[in-house]
Amino acid sequence: MLDLKSISLYLMAGIYIFAGVSHFRSPKFFLKITPKWVPQPEKVNLLVGFIEIFLGIALLFEPVRSYAAVGVIALLLAVFPANLYHFQKARAKGKLVIPTLIRLPIQFLLIYWAYSFI
Repeated sequence: MLDLKSISLYLMAGIYIFAGVSHFRSPKFFLKITPKWVPQPEKVNLLVGFIEIFLGIALLFEPVRSYAAVGVIALLLAVFPANLYHFQKARAKGKLVIPTLIRLPIQFLLIYWAYSFI
């Protein structure tokens, strides 16, 4: 039987793998929320997707789990400006303001969650 920590780990890994695959399946969504100052946004989108898939898989392997968790934290910090940009864009348009606002503090919960596996 799986314990809560294992369920949490598999859930986290699944979320990052799913998110990474989404970068390849729905690039237009991610490109719309990419800040204008990001160079070569199409390549950055694919790179972020690859990194998310890689980190999600790496979380499943105990010998590299703590490194993967640090990588997840670094990734969450790196994409935070894009989430902030998405909120600002939503606020300017008056659409999806609450969901994009709620996502900002969720980033810190995700960081804490990843930290629990270091």
